[in-house]
Amino acid sequence: MTGHVNSYYAASANPHAPWPRLEEGLTCDVCVVGGGYTGLSSALHLAERGYKVVLLEASRIGFGASGRNGGQIVNSFSRDIDTIERNCPPAQAKLLGSMLFEGGEIIRERIERYRIQCDHRVGGVFAADTERQLHELKAQQARWQRWGNDRLELLDREGIRRVVQSDRYVGGLLDLSGGHLHPLNLALGEAEAIRSLGGLIFEQSPVTELVPGEVVTVKSERGSVRARFVVVAGNAYLGNLVPELAAKSMPCGTQVLTTEVLGEARARELLPQNYCVEDCNYLLDYYRTSADHRLIYGGGVVYGARDPADIARLIMPKLLKTFPQLAGVRVEYSWTGNFLLTLSRLPQFGRIGSNIYYMQGYSGHGVTCTHLAGRLLAEALAGQAERFDAFANLPHYPFPGGRLLRVPLTAMGAVWYSLRDRLGI
Repeated sequence: MTGHVNSYYAASANPHAPWPRLEEGLTCDVCVVGGGYTGLSSALHLAERGYKVVLLEASRIGFGASGRNGGQIVNSFSRDIDTIERNCPPAQAKLLGSMLFEGGEIIRERIERYRIQCDHRVGGVFAADTERQLHELKAQQARWQRWGNDRLELLDREGIRRVVQSDRYVGGLLDLSGGHLHPLNLALGEAEAIRSLGGLIFEQSPVTELVPGEVVTVKSERGSVRARFVVVAGNAYLGNLVPELAAKSMPCGTQVLTTEVLGEARARELLPQNYCVEDCNYLLDYYRTSADHRLIYGGGVVYGARDPADIARLIMPKLLKTFPQLAGVRVEYSWTGNFLLTLSRLPQFGRIGSNIYYMQGYSGHGVTCTHLAGRLLAEALAGQAERFDAFANLPHYPFPGGRLLRVPLTAMGAVWYSLRDRLGI
């Protein structure tokens, strides 16, 4: 893992000064393991509170999902508040519900406070292929309004045709508190904010061992960090550094491609208001246009995080089903990025001992929830752990069949849900 993958985001990243490799022994208040959104958000919130922070990244800042995702600011969690209310005690559900839209608010605040240039645009659409999905979106609108989101508009067939120039959908839900951005530039901007507050960041510094104790020793290949607290934020790229975390989660790959430059007029013909879109299928499609007027289109899941040989062959049929008017368009970039799936589809927060914290498993819904996670981690270290514990007290289920069977069994479940989507049931 020496550098970013050959993605559109890497090719269009803002210029930035590099971060060094750790080649010494350091002491700090908090050592953060992982330079994606979870680690960056944690380090930035902690640095703002005056903690001495060291962040270690095995490759480059934003190397994983944080620098490769669809770039969509989508509210709530991978399982919405109705699932949480059915399965959690009322007090816990109320706390979690109060945080449904906070992650997006944090992102917007970060962009404004630190003047991060990441092509932020307002507005996201959930698109319904079927009447059943549209009915579910109407229920989602009512739920989100009940929890304080008053920036929602239900779209009928004519309404969604005004925001997505496709005959594919029967309706949708517009969320003006959602939006989209350049995800790698957001990560790089947050890293620069950490640097401006005195935080230390080291790239090309994979962690090889955590030695627990009252002061934890974090060993890297050429150096080490001694810290009162450690934040484990490697997510799908953590490997087996902490075996007990790997046992209850599964890395999965999703594929993204970027077209050639379409030009502003053609891009606005596809998405007139420049909103981002995701559909409501179990294996969903998601897409938006870039600042230089390309179409960025992603979809599908590869369980176990294998890299497909021909990403365009997997994604182009989905793109052309949505926008047949793009037949013959040239693909200039395609890549895979891994996210971490949990059985419950809810994130896993917790502690190992008294001073090693972890947050992981956003199940494809990580852009906003990772930013919330960093704030809750900083609160917990400052002695206000109630909101962190609302997540930490969610059950962490093992996958049926253990690590050997988690991929085939999960894939079988996905086939069933995909069949339901196609049949409209």
